[in-house]
Amino acid sequence: MREGLKLILAVLFLFISSFIQAQVKQLKLNRVEEMADVPQPLQISDWRLMAQNFDKTVYDFNAKGNYWPLVWMDSTTKNFSQPVMGIYTAIGDVRQGPQNNKGMFHEALANMGSVLGATLIGIDKSKQGNMNYVAMLKNYFNSDTKWNIMMNNTAPEVALLGGGYGRDWWYDVYPNVLFYAICDKYPNEKDFDWIAKSIAEKFYKADSILNGNYNYSYFDYAQMKPMNNQICAQQDAAAGHAWVLYAAYKKFGDKRYLKGAISAMTALEANKINPTYELLMPFGAYLAARMNVEQGTNFDVEKLLGWTFDGTAVCREGWGVLTGKWNGYDISGVVGSTVDHGGYGFLMNTFDAAWPLVPIVRYKPAYANAIGKWMLNAVNASRFFYPQYMPANRQTIPQFAAVTKGVIAYEGFAKTSTFDTLYQTKVGPVAQGDGPKWVPGKNPEVSQFSVYGSGHVGVFGSIVAKTNVDGILKLDVLATDFYRSKAYPTYLIYNPYLENKSVIYKIKGNKKVDLYDAIAQKFIVKNVSTTTKILVGNRNSVLIVETPSSSKITIVGRNMLANGIVVDYQRK
Repeated sequence: MREGLKLILAVLFLFISSFIQAQVKQLKLNRVEEMADVPQPLQISDWRLMAQNFDKTVYDFNAKGNYWPLVWMDSTTKNFSQPVMGIYTAIGDVRQGPQNNKGMFHEALANMGSVLGATLIGIDKSKQGNMNYVAMLKNYFNSDTKWNIMMNNTAPEVALLGGGYGRDWWYDVYPNVLFYAICDKYPNEKDFDWIAKSIAEKFYKADSILNGNYNYSYFDYAQMKPMNNQICAQQDAAAGHAWVLYAAYKKFGDKRYLKGAISAMTALEANKINPTYELLMPFGAYLAARMNVEQGTNFDVEKLLGWTFDGTAVCREGWGVLTGKWNGYDISGVVGSTVDHGGYGFLMNTFDAAWPLVPIVRYKPAYANAIGKWMLNAVNASRFFYPQYMPANRQTIPQFAAVTKGVIAYEGFAKTSTFDTLYQTKVGPVAQGDGPKWVPGKNPEVSQFSVYGSGHVGVFGSIVAKTNVDGILKLDVLATDFYRSKAYPTYLIYNPYLENKSVIYKIKGNKKVDLYDAIAQKFIVKNVSTTTKILVGNRNSVLIVETPSSSKITIVGRNMLANGIVVDYQRK
């Protein structure tokens, strides 16, 4: 009897093991291997709710309280004959607001980031109240200067106040990445098509002129020539060029843009040292994975992910993803400097890294475990940017927390205070921000609270959901996969524990679906109408694609399709 029971249990174990055993061999990222399996203290915030609260709290022109409202109308009509909403970069920033610099100083990074973030969680920013905040973004298209791309400010009159306008390459490229993402969500917005076309033409011609050499501080898109200044070369601008050009190719079908994207990616990959500067490198890694399966290229995804994570950047020394436990707090996963005062992670950079890195797994599921583990750490640690989640002795100005109304975070956190002579008794990680350094002696302490970074919270809000198992996340792989081909709902679920876990899975729609696991490369549950249980192996992932029940399955090359829609790009 006992021997028979042992035999039954052994067979059952083998059955379960074969069921959860991944078929796609997982690849490791060295930096992620340094991170905690289950970060402590563990607490997963409701990021969608945070994004909703940010939008309704900040987009209030009648908000009451010290330093509020945080938005105003700029009626200088730069580039377009229309007013544009201004939004503070940091709370209390003396350069900003309707009474300072003619109300002109506001940044696309803040404005576009908050519009995109809200849009990603389902808020229509083109029809909010009686405002079209999407259309207002056109004022950042710098036609008056003949640059004819989106820029971080609306005009050069305020360029030297801060923000890198026309002299710091990533500041000139990233607003166009943001705009193209917004354009994908609002394809019928007036003027957006020709603006997007102008940007693509500028980037295509710039890449042709650069001809594989991105060793410059910035590019003058009016004179169409590369420039050098005191800022070191930003070769990773090639990743931004490539992402925009590939999006333009998908949008307009012009094969020149595909050629330009491949050219820029080739230039990026050819660097002999890690050229990471700010936040464009992960877009290169994403594009490498996607273009390899869609265009038959052979870009080195591992190399670009290594540059993204490892903190081996030379120009921007140590820029990458932080790891470690600081005085009992796991801080791994946040993005920033790995060397500044022992490490200094930033809110916006962390939010926006998830945008390209999570959808990578759709095109390269071999990185599912690595991305799943990184996201668990990043999502957990990112709550420490917010004063309500960080102990008072670990933040510089806890006495001013109320001014944030629970929706504005510190710009970053560091292992020790980066102010050198201030806040030296604070225990790391120290939540803080650089605002007071931007206008020394004038910007108030509360300018450490980052409006621009907090506005990007919708990236996390659209991707991250909790499950019934604490520490196991359900990540929406399609949420930030812009200009993609038609796809079925796809979710990454990573189990960080030593034991197999049963996760309650709720489908997105209300029609029956079959759940395909793109890692195990097989259907694991069929005819699901609402919820089901999924067994996720220890320290392993499932990549679930919700295909309509009884779909017609076909194989074309390495692609597996359901009713003509790709569900697996890496089918063996």
